Amino acid sequence: MDFAKPVKSLYGKYLFVYFVGNGEGEERLHFAVSSDGYNFVPLNGNKPVITQTKGKKCVRDPYVFKGQKGEWYIIGTDMKCEEGWESNHALITWKSDDLINWYDETIIDIKDLGENYTDTTRAWAPQAMWDEKVGKYMLYWAHSTKRHNTAGLYYAYSEDMKTIDEPKPLYCREGIQTIDGDIAFNEKDGLYYLYFKHDEDQTIAVVTSDKLSGPYEDKPVIVSLAPSGVEGSQMYPINGTDTFLLIMDEYGKGRFFMQQTDDFKTYLPVAREDYAMNFNPRHGSIVSISDEDYDRLVAKWGK
Repeated sequence: MDFAKPVKSLYGKYLFVYFVGNGEGEERLHFAVSSDGYNFVPLNGNKPVITQTKGKKCVRDPYVFKGQKGEWYIIGTDMKCEEGWESNHALITWKSDDLINWYDETIIDIKDLGENYTDTTRAWAPQAMWDEKVGKYMLYWAHSTKRHNTAGLYYAYSEDMKTIDEPKPLYCREGIQTIDGDIAFNEKDGLYYLYFKHDEDQTIAVVTSDKLSGPYEDKPVIVSLAPSGVEGSQMYPINGTDTFLLIMDEYGKGRFFMQQTDDFKTYLPVAREDYAMNFNPRHGSIVSISDEDYDRLVAKWGK
């Protein structure tokens, strides 16, 4: 099998936010950092760096991103898995100015949105992206209710990452679970690429649209090359290059799988000796940070 050659990052560093498992005390926020986008080292001895105080007091599937005014946000699934896989109905968000001090911990309870949502059974793996045309953040997550038990991807707009507008379907497939959505924008062709867990065969598939909120063309293309079942994928760029990495949680093996693309169409796996996530992370996300951000994080929590 051919493998991708790692590409040199031209500036900055990388932050990985994740949780580590389903057991007691494992549904917490953990941080790891990288200088090259391939090799990550956990901070704080791979112990949590943020302790949730609201909702279920357990968080899964965290997504970290930089806001429009230079602030940082984390959004995650407010869920304690021992209560059951259809026990959650809320998202949770945090805000920070420096990646060290996190505040505005906010529960966004989908049930509170009214009669169409009072029987919500899943609000999973939320992410967010700024929609320039709308001038708001577009939050999206996997959503199901007792009446419509097949999860589909929904979205809602927010100005402050604390409240949301009325949700709408983003991408749903009749009778087929669609979860773990991740949207990346390809500047070369002007399209949004929506990656998700292709539940039929436990792979990652992608659909495209010329608009962030869709509609997405319902012609899923399988892109993952992992040898076993995967979920929780994310696409992120190597700074200063045309190269993107697609990471995914190879959940049955307790490890992550990484592959690489320059065009969003052809992918090659990255050889396991060319990347390191050797601290048993589960579904998380990676964002570019500055050298100063990196130094501050390491000084606070230590590698």
